[in-house]
Amino acid sequence: MKTGIAGGIGSGKSYVCQRLKAFGIEVYDCDSAAKRLMRESAELRRQLTELIGPDTYRNGQLNKAAVAQFLLANESNNAAVNSIVHPAVFRDFEASGLQWMESAIMYESGIYRLVDRVIVVTAPLEVRIARIMQRDGISREKALEWIQRQLPQEEVIRRADIEIVNDGLADLEPQLLPLIA
Repeated sequence: MKTGIAGGIGSGKSYVCQRLKAFGIEVYDCDSAAKRLMRESAELRRQLTELIGPDTYRNGQLNKAAVAQFLLANESNNAAVNSIVHPAVFRDFEASGLQWMESAIMYESGIYRLVDRVIVVTAPLEVRIARIMQRDGISREKALEWIQRQLPQEEVIRRADIEIVNDGLADLEPQLLPLIA
């Protein structure tokens, strides 16, 4: 059974994936895979350069400033980049042979279609804000802005099959063990 792990920024998806690894479960990280593919895939590099322009890569490295400027220019640019990167990540996940994946944008990207069940990791808003501020050294306002750019947690809970509460108080092990048995 293929399983997707979803959840908004600051919910603790990565921590849950670390706990799963301790139980011997390897989890495909969609975000890391996207970055790796944009760096290493000649086809992806070609497509992104055609879309964004000759400044997309400098000295063989992704020019994050040029890509960010392109993405922030308008929503259609963001959709165009996603239409290149997301299918490459989907193919890479399928080729990986792994049964578990983590994606912050499980529903927005459509990758949920590749799994049999979705587990959402949740935490209260104030816990998420505090985690983001501490992890990234940013203001409360910026953390809240990042949270608001994602699908609302309530919507992800509604769409998911299982919820894991990662509020720093609830014990994760009793929530995880039935999922891996």
